[in-house]
Amino acid sequence: MNEISGRERKAMAALGRWIVMMSMLLLMAGCATTASRAPLKVTDGPVDGRRQKVIATAQRSVGVPYKLGGTSINDGVDCSGLALLAYRQAGVALPRSSNQQYHFLPKARVAQPGDLLFFGSKGQAWHVGLYVGNNTMIHAPGKGRKVQKTSLDVAYWKSHYLGAGRLAP
Repeated sequence: MNEISGRERKAMAALGRWIVMMSMLLLMAGCATTASRAPLKVTDGPVDGRRQKVIATAQRSVGVPYKLGGTSINDGVDCSGLALLAYRQAGVALPRSSNQQYHFLPKARVAQPGDLLFFGSKGQAWHVGLYVGNNTMIHAPGKGRKVQKTSLDVAYWKSHYLGAGRLAP
């Protein structure tokens, strides 16, 4: 029977440690990678009549109470209900939820006033706001709050941005 010398045993142990260490490094590198996010890019250009209707509806909604499932300025809105209501004023029918809206609308690389901005993770939108120009959006932030205008410079919005949905021509 072949016996393993002390030198061979040490070499095998070193090789085993090296394999374990490389495996751990590869696993950690895999965990450190994240899916790339679209950068939040906006522009302020001319606003046509349909976009003006969307923006005007959003602006009239500022101060309206949040209401889960709501789609009425009189009774309250949630984020996707606000988008649905504003786009309805422009003659565009949207699906009900923010995720359905995200997957329904044509994508825009750079948002223009009147476009929808979607936020979430892993390709699933859980929040939507309306871009109204000047690096701001109007959105219904959640229970106990009111529809408000907010800056897109907030790190939270940048870190959860999925993309923009275009008000189709």
